[in-house]
Amino acid sequence: MKTLFKNAKFYNRSQKSDFVVDDQGLIQHSSLSVDQEIDLGGRLVLPGFVECHTHTVFGGSRGFEMEMKFQGQSYQEISKKGGGILSTVQATREMSLSDLTSLNRKRIQNFIDQGVTTLEIKSGYGLDLETEIKMLKSIPMNTGIEIVRTFLGAHAKPLSASSHAEYLKDLAENYLPEIKKRNLAERVDIFVESGFFEYTDAKKYLQTAKDLGFDLTIHADQLSLSGGTKLACELGARSADHCIQISDQEISSLAKSNTVAVLLPAADLYLKCAYPPARKLIDAGVQIALSTDFNPGTSPTQDLALIGMLARREMKMTLDEVIFAYTAGAASALGRQNRIGKLVPGYQADFTVWDLPESDLFLKIGDQRPTAVYKLGQQLKIS
Repeated sequence: MKTLFKNAKFYNRSQKSDFVVDDQGLIQHSSLSVDQEIDLGGRLVLPGFVECHTHTVFGGSRGFEMEMKFQGQSYQEISKKGGGILSTVQATREMSLSDLTSLNRKRIQNFIDQGVTTLEIKSGYGLDLETEIKMLKSIPMNTGIEIVRTFLGAHAKPLSASSHAEYLKDLAENYLPEIKKRNLAERVDIFVESGFFEYTDAKKYLQTAKDLGFDLTIHADQLSLSGGTKLACELGARSADHCIQISDQEISSLAKSNTVAVLLPAADLYLKCAYPPARKLIDAGVQIALSTDFNPGTSPTQDLALIGMLARREMKMTLDEVIFAYTAGAASALGRQNRIGKLVPGYQADFTVWDLPESDLFLKIGDQRPTAVYKLGQQLKIS
């Protein structure tokens, strides 16, 4: 069934526009004959948001760490006191598959309610093969939106491993082939950071993942200049994420590559650290994306409006740049730039409808919700 959507006010365009969605859920030129019409009443229409970096699957809470964070203790100090990733690992291991799946559905719905139509979700709080598989299996794939699963076994070293290098060897030899065989993830991620996984070992591990057919992404240069961004460019990773402690050399490498810099300002807020040099990145021609980095410890928020406001206020991004980063830019970070992130013929009809002026976008923290969300031209239920 071909549907004509009438009187859509596209962002940054004064005139109202019509567009047709065909029976495959793709946008076509409005000259086609149609079977039904839907009048959008001159409301603002945006491409569906793309959340390209989240740790949505986890058990337990890390609220007990917040006092330590807010009193100035570092991420490394908190980890040494039993906090950090390993505390979430224990809670996640103890959760059943059904309970974890139910919790994931609620969190995914919260993203849908804000206009997210494509969502990336990582594992990484299992750190053993059984729990990592449980995490990936707990991600529901029938929520109405597109889910992109990422294997982040290299999130931290489990206590059972003798060294980071030995754990990466185990991941490469045993975890990656099993994840691939079961088709549980299409991407592999790793936390390249001082005290975690070092450049040389990470490069060998990621090359194994690439040879197996996985797309690559890297937690890069968040706390120190540790080689993550350099490695992402060298290996042709889809994205380098965080990109805070980078120099002009890394910025130049990113600008010459197809690797997207995914900026995660909520984590910077919670960690009270520097924000990425967004203006330098954009002005140099680097592809930019934004995301919540939703996770239990360093960015316990799903609020897209907060991310956009921080990008505007703290990183001096324009509203146009924020919207592009949360749509087309984030689509590129997931390797889907040829079918989502834009409202043009041939792309998927993933879009949102808004009862607010353009100037209110990414401004009111906790209060940015569309009136309707469409995926492939079909309206999704929002709560």
